[in-house]
Amino acid sequence: MKSIENNFENKKVIDLLIKHFKELRSVSPEGSTHVLNIDGLKDRSIKFWSLWDNDHLIGCGALKFINELHGEFKSIRVSDNFRKKGYGEKIINFLILESKRLGLKKLSVETGTGNFFLPARKLFIKCGFQHCGPFAHYIEDPNSCYLNIEI
Repeated sequence: MKSIENNFENKKVIDLLIKHFKELRSVSPEGSTHVLNIDGLKDRSIKFWSLWDNDHLIGCGALKFINELHGEFKSIRVSDNFRKKGYGEKIINFLILESKRLGLKKLSVETGTGNFFLPARKLFIKCGFQHCGPFAHYIEDPNSCYLNIEI
């Protein structure tokens, strides 16, 4: 598994992100969708990686710096051909290692509370994340689940 940083010009990456944006917006109530578009992922406070198996896109994930010690995971997505094969956990573990390398001590993530998001919630908990309250700019929202981990 190799990683490439900030390769937004790659059609496979763009197609995966667009699918991710559309799907999340379709299952989240208006006002409770916190997915970033591609321009949002290009913000200087964010590092974005795509992960590959040769020429096959495994998936992607981003790290947003809340401050010098705290980061937030964004846009974690596994390509359809790699789903249900353990790659979600591999992507999260990759992002945790990169976060440690970058000096972060705490990671947080926001995901939905609906049934659609249950696999994501289970995966983050499997990777050591625990439920917490809202962080950064988030507020209490019955449609949002907040998790974090000390690294």
